[in-house]
Amino acid sequence: MSAVDRSAVIRSGTRLGKYRIEGKLGQGAFATVYRAMDTLEGMRVALKIPNGSVVESESKDDFLREVRLAARLRHPRILPLKSADYIDDRLVLTYPLGDKTLDDRLHTRLTFATALEYFGQMLEAIAAAHEQKVIHCDIKPDNLILIDDEIYLADFGIAKIALRTIKASGSGTVGYCAPEQAMGKPSFRSDVFSAGLVGYRLFAGKLPEWPFDWPPAGFDRLKQRAHPDLVEVLRRSIALNPRQRYATAAPMLAAFLRAKPHAARDSGARSLTRTKSTTQRHWKTVQWRQFQRLFGKQLATRCQCSECSGPVAESMKYCPWCAAERSKHVGESRTDECCPRCERGLKPDWPYCPWCYGPGFEVHTDRSYSDVAYTAKCANKNCQDRRLMAFMRYCPWCHRKVKRKWKIEGSDETCTGCGWGVVGEFWSCCPWCGKAINQ
Repeated sequence: MSAVDRSAVIRSGTRLGKYRIEGKLGQGAFATVYRAMDTLEGMRVALKIPNGSVVESESKDDFLREVRLAARLRHPRILPLKSADYIDDRLVLTYPLGDKTLDDRLHTRLTFATALEYFGQMLEAIAAAHEQKVIHCDIKPDNLILIDDEIYLADFGIAKIALRTIKASGSGTVGYCAPEQAMGKPSFRSDVFSAGLVGYRLFAGKLPEWPFDWPPAGFDRLKQRAHPDLVEVLRRSIALNPRQRYATAAPMLAAFLRAKPHAARDSGARSLTRTKSTTQRHWKTVQWRQFQRLFGKQLATRCQCSECSGPVAESMKYCPWCAAERSKHVGESRTDECCPRCERGLKPDWPYCPWCYGPGFEVHTDRSYSDVAYTAKCANKNCQDRRLMAFMRYCPWCHRKVKRKWKIEGSDETCTGCGWGVVGEFWSCCPWCGKAINQ
């Protein structure tokens, strides 16, 4: 028996396992999509079948592992993958059947208010994926599915496999692909770039093209329709230099939500954009929530600033949101004892406070308390213990000032004043020295 030609189009009426093919919905460089009837469940579904050239570049096990890992993503804006299996020597990915794609919708008139909703819904999906450390790699209108006029992002996993074929062929520099991604170096910022291109097309009606000089084609129409704050979100997201873009979709979403209430130039259109969700959620709350998902656990920002209510950590000397000085800590501490000067937590075996400089304390125990939070060592070789926790200012054992420049995983930015790590995408000032951050 001859091998199955996995690149051939499957005819209507063909049975593929429990599915009966009803017609072709679309075809791209890497896969063909069919409308099919699930004869067991009695419901219509969309079947995406990658072309043979894509599948052959990967082992079956590796391909399924990649797809199923991405299928674990759970979010209201991410189209769920119902199943991924090999049927008759073809990889078959099964999704709920949508009404149409965003690409289809873009061929008809789109109001500014509708474009705002679509853009925000797309960013919510991408931000959720980035928070779970998943890069999509193929954000474009064809992968944005409309169901009941709401956006759902599809094709996680398959896009990552397809990228390897792009890299091998040297193509992929057109459409919605970021330049560095076309060279085989995708990142979260690549997804941000693609999302920015989708947004620009939504609002300006034109797709920017290489070399992506600003302003692109359609800019005059964009200026007439959109507030400068929304224009800035788009400009920053499609910057040619990845480091000038938003680090992930989370701060991009936060910036968009800040701009959304006044995004439309026309007051009549602006009134249409006031949905129930935007009136109930203040943009700061959304921004704080996104920050907590990305950095909250690492920085232990379990407390609230007494001035602005933003999330702060016990180790922070200033509020990174409103720049209020925190000479004394107010809020929860991870230890039972606290320093009488700064009111930050102390361990019973520390002879000195690591958060503020001053006289030491009498230690009433010989016990050494272990802690997973000890992640570094004091530079003083004569120090009796040398264990340090992140963002300590002074060694709790020898009283010397810590010379280490503490960094934040997930952010490559540092304060120009103290050299410690900062998250400029969210913060307005350095929480360690109080210096303003130029965003």
